[in-house]
Amino acid sequence: MKFTHSPSIARWAPPRPAVMVFSNKKAKAFFTFVALSLLTLCASQSLAVEPGEVLNDPVLEARAREVSKGFRCVVCQNQSIDDSNAALARDMRVLVRERLVAGDSNAEVSNYMVSRYGDYVLLKPPLNKSTYVLWFGPLLIIGLGILTLFIFYRRRQNSTAVTPEGLSDEERHRLEALLKGEE
Repeated sequence: MKFTHSPSIARWAPPRPAVMVFSNKKAKAFFTFVALSLLTLCASQSLAVEPGEVLNDPVLEARAREVSKGFRCVVCQNQSIDDSNAALARDMRVLVRERLVAGDSNAEVSNYMVSRYGDYVLLKPPLNKSTYVLWFGPLLIIGLGILTLFIFYRRRQNSTAVTPEGLSDEERHRLEALLKGEE
């Protein structure tokens, strides 16, 4: 018997090097778009303080930057006013700079901002009665979780496991009869 048709054999192809991936124009355009988008997003954070806000005195500007890093933008979540692009954060940065130019100390600027916006404006709020939950809440939750696990495992170790009792004589005879097929 002679076969006229030979089966096709799949040949192993080596993996394409990374350089070959960018030979496709669509892939190259996509990766270029992603890279430029990430670069733009990262650069926008550093441009939060606008050139018009910068003080002429470099020492005073350094103080303004340091003080601004301690205040939370009330519009954004957990972002300092120095890093935020929000209009209210800009107003707060200008207010800090105005207070510093007027001769206020860092503590006086901080007290002024707290009196105007409340303790919420501070990125590191003080420890007082109104912030106890904020400071001790996570510790309390973790402690309750550990206590719950401890009680659960302690009760599990102390509980008596239900052990099946042996078969009675009557049950044993009935089982033997069932196994022999005598019922």
